[in-house]
Amino acid sequence: MFFVLSVWAQGTTVTGQVTDGETGETVPGANVIEKGTTNGTTTDLDGNFALNVSEGATLVVSFVGYRQTEVVVGSRSVIDVALELDVAQLAEVVVVGYGTQEKKEITSAVASVSAEDFNQGNITDPTQLLQGKVAGLSITRPGGNPNGGYNIRLRGLSTFGGNSSPLIVIDGVIGASLDNIDPADIESMDVLKDGSAAAIYGTRGSSGVILVTTKSGKKGQTSVDYNAFVAIEQVANKIDVLSASEFVAQGGTNDGSDTDWFEELTETGISHTHNISLSGGNNNTQYRASVNYRDRQSVASGHGFSRLNTRINVQHSMFDNRVRFTFNGSFANRDQEEVPIQAFRYALIFNPTSPVFDPNAEQFGGYFQNPDNFDFFNPVAIINQDRSEEVRKNLLTSYGVEWDILDDLTFSARYSQDRESAISGRYISRFSLFGGGVGENGIASRGTYDDFDDLFETTLSYNTTFNNIFDVTLLGGYSYQKRRGQGFGVTVNNFQLDNFGIDNLFAGIDRDGNQTGLGSGRSQDQIIAYFGRLNVNIDGTYFLSASWRNEGYSGFGENNQRANFFAVSGGVELTNLIDVPVLSNLKFRAGYGETGNLPPGPYLSLPTVTANGRTVVNGQELRTFGPTRNANPNLSWETKKEINIGIDFSLLDYKLNGTIDYYNRTTSDLIFNSPVSVGSPNPNLPGTFNVANNTWLNLGEIENSGLEFALSYAAEFGDLTWTPAVNGTFYDQSVLNSLSNGEVSNSEFFIGNPGSPGQNDDRVIRVAEGQRIGDFWGPIFEGVDESGEYIFRDLNGDGVIDTEDETVVGNGLQSFDLGINNTLAWKNWDLNIFLRGSFGHELYNQFRGFYENRDAGSNTWNSVVTDKTDPNITAAPQFSSLYVEKGDFLRLDNMTLGYTLPGNDIYKKLRLYFSGQNLFTITDYAGLDPEVRYNDSGDGDNPLAPGIERRDTFFTTVIYTFGFNMTF
Repeated sequence: MFFVLSVWAQGTTVTGQVTDGETGETVPGANVIEKGTTNGTTTDLDGNFALNVSEGATLVVSFVGYRQTEVVVGSRSVIDVALELDVAQLAEVVVVGYGTQEKKEITSAVASVSAEDFNQGNITDPTQLLQGKVAGLSITRPGGNPNGGYNIRLRGLSTFGGNSSPLIVIDGVIGASLDNIDPADIESMDVLKDGSAAAIYGTRGSSGVILVTTKSGKKGQTSVDYNAFVAIEQVANKIDVLSASEFVAQGGTNDGSDTDWFEELTETGISHTHNISLSGGNNNTQYRASVNYRDRQSVASGHGFSRLNTRINVQHSMFDNRVRFTFNGSFANRDQEEVPIQAFRYALIFNPTSPVFDPNAEQFGGYFQNPDNFDFFNPVAIINQDRSEEVRKNLLTSYGVEWDILDDLTFSARYSQDRESAISGRYISRFSLFGGGVGENGIASRGTYDDFDDLFETTLSYNTTFNNIFDVTLLGGYSYQKRRGQGFGVTVNNFQLDNFGIDNLFAGIDRDGNQTGLGSGRSQDQIIAYFGRLNVNIDGTYFLSASWRNEGYSGFGENNQRANFFAVSGGVELTNLIDVPVLSNLKFRAGYGETGNLPPGPYLSLPTVTANGRTVVNGQELRTFGPTRNANPNLSWETKKEINIGIDFSLLDYKLNGTIDYYNRTTSDLIFNSPVSVGSPNPNLPGTFNVANNTWLNLGEIENSGLEFALSYAAEFGDLTWTPAVNGTFYDQSVLNSLSNGEVSNSEFFIGNPGSPGQNDDRVIRVAEGQRIGDFWGPIFEGVDESGEYIFRDLNGDGVIDTEDETVVGNGLQSFDLGINNTLAWKNWDLNIFLRGSFGHELYNQFRGFYENRDAGSNTWNSVVTDKTDPNITAAPQFSSLYVEKGDFLRLDNMTLGYTLPGNDIYKKLRLYFSGQNLFTITDYAGLDPEVRYNDSGDGDNPLAPGIERRDTFFTTVIYTFGFNMTF
């Protein structure tokens, strides 16, 4: 007691009043806290406070809608604090193409997400940081495959032949790979959503632009940050099948065992991540260096990756900050291992009474197999006898200089090199029935590629003000990018031993013939552009922006290698013209922009040939060649024209903030590999004929529109702060206005073929002019007859069920996306709860469509059992509306609870946290994952066939993360 009293006596009681710095009115309920402690109080109804603090204390005063203020107590006992309104949201600097703007000046659809708003937990891909955070931006990865990539769509489908993912720009480097950067090194991500914002990037802006800004050093004392976590991953959802006893009871062959094939393939995945960074600097030089290591192991045995990222950012200024140099360098090494995910498909259907091993099956390496059954393989044998690996390296370096020639005139130049290389391999054991190794006595493949990009850009910007009213900024620039790639691959077979795997291809006896191959290639293209932009700010009330880019691409036809892209947008701050007490900010804006899209390869306008056999001429064996593609010297850009109308608003002293955007976009001259008739005239080369059955053409038109909104509120209840935020997007389904160009007409065709066994001829998705993209097309299921056969609706009433009775039975694209974020803080505790959902889409559940009911004539393969299963069906599987299900879902994507300990002599800050990902999903879908499928993985990721859950989907997982963030 005496000790406590002694310490208390050494403190100082500080009193004072907190007021609004602009109006002078008192601020009741403001927080007054002694910095670095939990010692604090709140102001009373008159804005007064009293607090006992220790010697050398600093007060931290805060209230919603005002800037946080720190005051050193010193020897004072009375301290009055005048708070300034926090208009940071309006003064916030947003990264745009080739520069920055204050948020209040933005006239296009741009969304900015900073580090404190990123998703948390076991984040391995930078795109996960944005998932569900930006209206109109959809980021999906069906299933839980850690080696699988994410599908990124901004405002729906804008192309089906070019690149459908947004352009990535990292610290100004156009087209950089996200593999170059670790999520822990990202400061903010800005999304250019509409055409008026993205047009400055010309040929690559049609699918939107994501600008990534990495963390950099700041002036002040050197700071060391160490972040680490351990993650535990478990299966969240799987497809139920008959147990061994149920299988036998329904007439299945009894091999005498009881095997849970799914359990045989899975385990608890343990991952760990470590990130350490060093940053600091003085008035002239700032730096930040980081090292990140991630080891991610999935719940599938032998499936995962490890990755090492290193990064350094340096800024140096001289001549009174008139000349500024920057250097950014990063290196990433990813070591990835994979097993065939088809093993999980066979885990569903393989006989549950069969054993894993059979000592008499020497030809299969001792694994039980039934080679007489089609498409029927031991799943444990698959993952142990078929292994793949890849080592990928990324190196990105960027050098920049800025020179203030005059106070208002700045010259800048940047040069960067982006290099990605990889070497991969796959070995299929001599005993593998699934991979064909049995027939070929082992198969080994090895391949490598090396991509190298050079980018040089220079700009000149001028800013001036006329009569203290007109603020004008002019930007002009030049861009040159050269992209090169090369690679080779080889496959050999016939090994005497499995010991060498992919490490000694010379041990394979056969290098020519079935399951062998040899190939190599090289490519190169160039993009050269001139661009300019004008921004005008009139008295902080009226805003105008206009841009132009003239770009040339070597990969287009020789007749169409250059194009112009324009954009214009404007806005008005209405609160400067009208006085509405509840409004803090109300800005109306509108814009129009044209952007382009590059083809998926650099030589699609040129004719190609390939080696297709051998012949003997005069006793000499020669290689023969045949044409594979026709020439099209007129191949050109896709062009997207987009209108955007938006409103930004703030109410209640900036406590409630929101934005609403409506967009309408039309993409024409789509790049499409169209089938043509061999021998027919080639209209792109008058006087010639088509020598191959396909030509890359510009044809067709897609139209879509949508409505986006985002709302957030900052509430404070004493020590508790609550910031709810919600964003949503309504999609008007993409309509394919045309599939023709005057030369070729593709008014209707069918894709999304289910495949074997037995459904190679089923029609699933219809692509037709004037119709929605993603329409499922098939018969309508109405029941089961007495013999167990399907009953389908006779739409035309002719008494015969055929293709004339097929119709639209669903659509694979969603009509609404939703993101709900809640952030709460109470003293040293913080809690974030994030939910995400998609609605209005259907999914073709292939697990049910193939395996729900065993064919009456089969007694070897197992059956999928769901709450939608009709046990009366005994007919062979056939696609229909029966297997097209609603995919609506709401998912608890992320929940994080953290506690921050006050600093001490060892560390400045320590935060402990627990995070859960994919904790639950509310849905009526009976498949693995109700997530939207934007592409058909069974048809080369075809974007015209969304909504198909293929049988090889990796099952979903739940991840629990325990971690800490420490600053020294």
